[in-house]
Amino acid sequence: MYKKILVAARGEIALRIIRACRELGIRSVAVHSTADRDSLHVKIADEDVSIGASPSRESYLNIPRIIAAAEITNADAIHPAYGFLSENPNFADICLSCGIEWIGPNPALMKRMGDKAEARRVMDEAGLPVIPGSEGVISSEEEALRLCAEIGYPVMVKATAGGGGRGIRIVRDEKQLGDCFRAASKEAEISFGDSGLYVEKYLQDPRHIEVQILGDGNGGVIHFGERECSIQRRHQKLIEESPSPGIADQVREKLFKYAVQGGEYINYNSLGTVEFLVDSKGRIYFLEMNTRVQVEHPVTEMVCGVDLIKEQIRLASSGRFGESALNARITGWAIECRINAEDPDRGFLPVPGRIDFFHVPGGPGVRVDSHLYSGCEVPSYYDSLLAKLIVWGKNRDEAIERMKRSLDEFIIEGVPTTIPFLQKIIKGRNFERGDFHTAFLEREIV
Repeated sequence: MYKKILVAARGEIALRIIRACRELGIRSVAVHSTADRDSLHVKIADEDVSIGASPSRESYLNIPRIIAAAEITNADAIHPAYGFLSENPNFADICLSCGIEWIGPNPALMKRMGDKAEARRVMDEAGLPVIPGSEGVISSEEEALRLCAEIGYPVMVKATAGGGGRGIRIVRDEKQLGDCFRAASKEAEISFGDSGLYVEKYLQDPRHIEVQILGDGNGGVIHFGERECSIQRRHQKLIEESPSPGIADQVREKLFKYAVQGGEYINYNSLGTVEFLVDSKGRIYFLEMNTRVQVEHPVTEMVCGVDLIKEQIRLASSGRFGESALNARITGWAIECRINAEDPDRGFLPVPGRIDFFHVPGGPGVRVDSHLYSGCEVPSYYDSLLAKLIVWGKNRDEAIERMKRSLDEFIIEGVPTTIPFLQKIIKGRNFERGDFHTAFLEREIV
């Protein structure tokens, strides 16, 4: 087992990993920008290192400074969490070349799956159904016009290095293609440093379902059930739950089969997520694979009773599955709401500021993952996520009622939050019936 892990992240996920390290008897190192010097993950870690100024490019995206922080603290491994450098194969390569273990899949796999067009091709080879689309990166608008005519509108142009809903445009007809192509390419270049795009058929009102897997790098892959991720705004997930309320058991079993099959084909060797779209007729299409821990991983932990971060660390250090992972069983129902410092009345504009008062809900089956405390500052430089509220119930009805109660109890004063917006969704009849899809918020709630 590792003796010391540097967590190359900030916010709630950094704190989440530091807590797992402590329970495993591993010392932790927090890195932070000047804006985060008073952040909770810095206070809780065994050691901390300042790695630069507030902008991400000068701190959390600065590879030489993170490597230096690991070297001066004698960390034997780096956990990249999610965001920032978590899916950067170059960063993983540098860590390994410096004799620092990488808690994640090998860099070649990261590169292969991080290229969305390449991932489609590989999973097609593996026997997974994929959405009709381009074979690889589109070289020009002219090529895009030809392909879109073959595929048939509507289509989506998507960043090949994409994530988090960026670099994506829905194209309804040929007249929109040029503007959408250029806008998506520009956004992809700004967000990922890669302007490459690919095209795929736009499915009307599908469900977004993902399957959590863990691979040992020796051909062994296990799954931990599915997560329903269809409640989205601008391709950003807001509410997740497990199991999904809207798919039949035979579809569910196919999803598990495909996820494991894909992981086995690439000989996956860490925690990962295989994402799918499921249409109204139950047809399944591979969407993408994320080679990192997901924001919504606590939903799976709640229904499986497994600490996925601990299992990921154990696997990285030993190459073997832990007993907890091997014996996981799905029980009950879990729902997660992401709470952001955004103003829904102003187009969900992120609003930084000081947290004047912070009170979390409690009681049976309630979990809050957050780095906030009364008096802390929410900086303007980073993602606006404040907290994740996760509840568990013996069935979906109990989980929904528990989430309603918990949202009512959650108090954050000082900045506007998305809590009222989430309450509106959770209390809606269509959500309670499990009757929704990826375009649900666009049509049901303004």
